[in-house]
Amino acid sequence: MNKSYLLTVSFFSSFLLLFLLFFSGSAIAMKETPEDVATRLQNQYDTMESLTFDFTQDTRGQLIGRSKKGRGQAFFVKDINEKEITGKMRWNYSAPDRQILVSDGVIFSMYFESLQQMIVSSAKTLQQDITYSFFTGSGNLLQDFTILPPDKNKGDSAQIVVIKLIPNAKQSQVAAIHLWVTEDSLIRRIEILDQFDTLTVLNFSNLKVNTLDTADIDLMLKLFSFTPPDGTEIIHQ
Repeated sequence: MNKSYLLTVSFFSSFLLLFLLFFSGSAIAMKETPEDVATRLQNQYDTMESLTFDFTQDTRGQLIGRSKKGRGQAFFVKDINEKEITGKMRWNYSAPDRQILVSDGVIFSMYFESLQQMIVSSAKTLQQDITYSFFTGSGNLLQDFTILPPDKNKGDSAQIVVIKLIPNAKQSQVAAIHLWVTEDSLIRRIEILDQFDTLTVLNFSNLKVNTLDTADIDLMLKLFSFTPPDGTEIIHQ
């Protein structure tokens, strides 16, 4: 075996090693941090005018007994004026029974068909709700939460990344939140753990961005107001 052959093999091996080190190092450098994911997620939702999706919900924990499941469709619209960012919201629960949670940005109403009741309160109470404040653009992930890697049992994939949020507000009822974020910066799943170890899991599908005509006054009035059936007990809080 001549020296030229040995030198060629040695050079090729060294080059291959450097090649692998370079590209593995680049992959590591290119991997998003949790803060990177939160930033692109925030940027996406900051630019939205409307969002609709189908959802399933599963809430479980010792305090509530049996697991409570639900599903339906949700609508969000962002309102921006000179003073603040507010939003309109509607959750239509079709199962296990009909419920409608709706806010026009001023009044928040919760209608429960099985109870024949509707509870009415100020929409300001919604500012503590993660889905409302974020989907309507009135919240800020990087300001309101400490952004962390997910717990070990929360797996992600090439298409979906999971991040963990810890509320900065000490009085928060929420202990931790996990978000499953897609490549196009949309939330596919939310897991919310409260201070009493009750876990609420929301899975989203059929997400549509900016498909609602927010200039259509009749559509906005129809979507974000609700008149309950005659005989419904109205409770003001």
